Amino acid sequence: MIFARTVLVAASLGLAGTVSALAQSTTPPPDACVGAPWDAFDFWVGDWNVYAPDTDEAPGPYLGHNRIERINGGCLVTEHWVGASGNAGDSINVHDPLIGAWRQVWMSNGWYIDYTGGLDAAGAMVLTGEAYTVQTETRAPLRGSWTPNADGSVTQQFDQGDGEGNWQTVFIGIYVPKADDPRADEAAAARGE
Repeated sequence: MIFARTVLVAASLGLAGTVSALAQSTTPPPDACVGAPWDAFDFWVGDWNVYAPDTDEAPGPYLGHNRIERINGGCLVTEHWVGASGNAGDSINVHDPLIGAWRQVWMSNGWYIDYTGGLDAAGAMVLTGEAYTVQTETRAPLRGSWTPNADGSVTQQFDQGDGEGNWQTVFIGIYVPKADDPRADEAAAARGE
């Protein structure tokens, strides 16, 4: 028992010394998560205005704003969504080395989504999992896809499953870089700016 305590105290002191040395360092550590597979979602990183798809009759309406950042040494991608109606939500996205796949966990006022996946052959990020509606305590299969487009935009699509292999599209959003958005004034007005 005394030996175990001695080992525990020695280990704690060693860890404390390491933490102390890191805290005192003036040089930030190098990014830990660089290259593949960590950069697979980089096409989504940015400050975006999001619109419904255009129709033959009119441009798609403004749906909201999304800010996607890669932080913590490149290991974590965060999402901060504010919809045109005021709804908001956030997600964390990480390449999980324990399962060898990308994972996203989303939470908003009323929705929880947890799904995993990776890049498909065409370069789209495709994640499949489950959505949970807090108010009704219901669960449903959900598939999300993020497809980079040649013009620098990204198409996001959500499909809800019935548990029997059938999927129905429930959302399509076109992400336009905020800095390059020709409809930026319209989006700002919708946000009340």
